[in-house]
Amino acid sequence: MKVGINQWSFHGQPFERMLAVAAKAGFETFEPAVNETAEGAALSAGLHLGSTAADGAAVAALARDLGLAIPTLACGLGWKYPMTSADSTTRSKAREANVRVLELAAALGSDTVLVVPGVVNAEISYDAAWGRAQEELAHLADRAAALKVKLGVENVWNKFILSPLEMARFVDEIGSPWVQVYFDVGNVLVYGFPEQWIRILGRRIAAVHVKDFKTAIGNITGFTNLLSGDVNWPAVTAALRDVGYQGPLTAELAPYKHAPEEHARDTARHIRAIIKGV
Repeated sequence: MKVGINQWSFHGQPFERMLAVAAKAGFETFEPAVNETAEGAALSAGLHLGSTAADGAAVAALARDLGLAIPTLACGLGWKYPMTSADSTTRSKAREANVRVLELAAALGSDTVLVVPGVVNAEISYDAAWGRAQEELAHLADRAAALKVKLGVENVWNKFILSPLEMARFVDEIGSPWVQVYFDVGNVLVYGFPEQWIRILGRRIAAVHVKDFKTAIGNITGFTNLLSGDVNWPAVTAALRDVGYQGPLTAELAPYKHAPEEHARDTARHIRAIIKGV
């Protein structure tokens, strides 16, 4: 397994500085995140839906020069434009965004993109969300296959796909090798055990996010830095090894209020300890 970090783990820094700090801290991989709109030049603000293939290639070249690989690409626009929405315009925007992220991933040389599989709420029923999300992902799978980039369905706090058995069934029913799982370790601790999810999902896991969680808090403020919460990291590492996962463990953490370089160094050290089995 490799030591990775996500762009969201930094705050208020130029994109090229994020890469430099990550490389200096000893990370092996970096996960950019695609924004909706441009906030500057690609190498200062990062990627957005209007970025070109050339922009993606430039980002990949900069990362490569620093010794960083970019195996995965993230996007959080599935919250703003849920593919489970009853509104066809919203679903169209979700589809367009996911297609663009796939195209940028291909330009970067990445093999997996993070997909937020919509939401369930008072207006969107669970069964309707299931059907709409599967329909959208099946459609996207054709584009993913053409680009040779996997769609990684992430387990998120969206009141949807709440067990590993559901997640396995959800992707299996789509029936495409290009639709897999982007597993987030910390996200399941409030209602499950990540090591159990890993063993059940097995080879369906295309990528892994890592963060920790304090169950005594039990809400969004319970997320914390690695090794500071209640994740059973030795059990998680053992499960990942048992299912044959060899990709990056990508940190998705809130940065320190001060000293971002210290946060990066601490996180890289923690992931190395996790990989060793702490």
